Amino acid sequence: MSTDVEGGAIIESKAALIAHLASGCKPKSQWRIGTEHEKFVFRRKNNTPVPYEGNDGIRTILERLTAFDWKPVIDEGNIIGLTRNGASVSLEPGGQFELSGAPLQNIHETCREVGQRVFNEKMAGYNSASPHGRAIIASIAMDQRN
Repeated sequence: MSTDVEGGAIIESKAALIAHLASGCKPKSQWRIGTEHEKFVFRRKNNTPVPYEGNDGIRTILERLTAFDWKPVIDEGNIIGLTRNGASVSLEPGGQFELSGAPLQNIHETCREVGQRVFNEKMAGYNSASPHGRAIIASIAMDQRN
C-alpha cells in the first residue's frame, strides 16, 4: 500500500493504479510523436568549441538559419534560439543546441522534419562534411517524446 501524497488518494490495488494512470491518457486520435536532438558545435579543423561571437560562431549559425523561416528567439539583444511550426532550437548552457521537434502524427512526419533541419544546416554552411575548419554540428542523441 502506498502512502498518501499531497493532494492524491491512497492507491490500494493494481486496478486503482491502472485507473489512475489511464485517467491521464489522451485519446489515440491525439497521440503525437516528436524528436529531440542535442547537437554540439565545434570546429572541424581542430575540434575546438565554437564561441557565441565570430564568423563561425553560434550567433552566426542561428542568424543564417533564419533564412529558412526559423523565427529568432531574442534575449537581451542576443539570439538564443529559433522556432518554426511548433519546433524549436534552443541554446543550452554548454553551448550545444537542443532541437525539439513539433508534435507530429507519425514517424514519417518526424523523419521529414529532421531531414529538413539537416538540409537547413547544410544550406547555412554547417555540416559534418564542411571543409576548411568551418564549424560543424554533430548530433549525439535522438529520443521519442509525447
